[in-house]
Amino acid sequence: MKRYLSTCVLAVFLPMGSQVFGNEKKEVVFGSLETIGDREAQALSAAWLQGTGKNDAASLERFNAIWKQEDRTVLDKVAETLSLGNPEAAQLLADARDFNTPAPTKVPDILKDSKNSLFFRANLALAYARALSNRRVHEETREVLRNFRPEQVVDPSAYLFHRSVAEHALLNKLEATQTITRLLEDGVGSPERYRTVSALMLLDMQTWKDKDLGAIARKMENIERRLDLARGGPHTQKLQKEVIARLDELIKELENKAKGSSNGGACPNGGSNPGSGNTPNAPMPDSTLPPGGGTGRVDTVKMKKLVEEWGRMPPREQARALQDLTQGMSARHREAIENYFRNLALASTKR
Repeated sequence: MKRYLSTCVLAVFLPMGSQVFGNEKKEVVFGSLETIGDREAQALSAAWLQGTGKNDAASLERFNAIWKQEDRTVLDKVAETLSLGNPEAAQLLADARDFNTPAPTKVPDILKDSKNSLFFRANLALAYARALSNRRVHEETREVLRNFRPEQVVDPSAYLFHRSVAEHALLNKLEATQTITRLLEDGVGSPERYRTVSALMLLDMQTWKDKDLGAIARKMENIERRLDLARGGPHTQKLQKEVIARLDELIKELENKAKGSSNGGACPNGGSNPGSGNTPNAPMPDSTLPPGGGTGRVDTVKMKKLVEEWGRMPPREQARALQDLTQGMSARHREAIENYFRNLALASTKR
């Protein structure tokens, strides 16, 4: 059962590392990570709404209508109540949900203003972060939620889930693992969809390696997402340079392997002599590699070339080159690479 204690009590009982927000004089919530019930959430929302001065008949009628909706989650109803009582909150959520509105680049001031109650700020932050998460605006989703704790919102499972999605998408393996673990272990009554997707993300991260083609594909997928959000600035360009640098490294590694595995000594019967100690004078020719792009040296060379020349290629040539590059790849990597290259030209027009 959740308790509501003043900050002076929290200073004694909160464990090391817990957050107390500035000079917060409102009551702070802590306890088990369990979504609070409709009745309790409605009471908290009603008290907050009354504090805003919204006591007129029309506002109370709208409030009652919100809490009679059986097909809405507790977080949905709290968010609607916050919008009812605060026009700025209503506009913030509307903009966050609108895919035609530019993605934010900082945490909104309303979420940091200690003049607003913690109940208002924490739950508005969660509703806002959820909307941004649905738009794949992962950077701000993570930053918004970092300012609060799951114990401070009406739906801790939603907090942990959307935070883990952002951390996973941004390739923050350690943080995402910690958040997912807490959701799976402490998220009492969390929706099955949250638990299933979280478990899949956890399994996916176990396969991550730092410098393989999969790592390049993940980074390219992140670049593609940023380009789709019209974020083709310095950070995106830095990521692109990292991709090209790693592709260069892979090319050199594969060429060295090709030289080391080849030998120029032929046995009298036409076979090779593995003990001759001879070294090749040239890398293995491309024709000996798997057809259709395959894997290895041919793929990485083509990938690097496309990154550098994509904007100068006509559409038909782009499509042909992309098909050749991704043939034989896994669906996940193919989709990430296709989306990345298809957004390069678009990004150049937005900058």
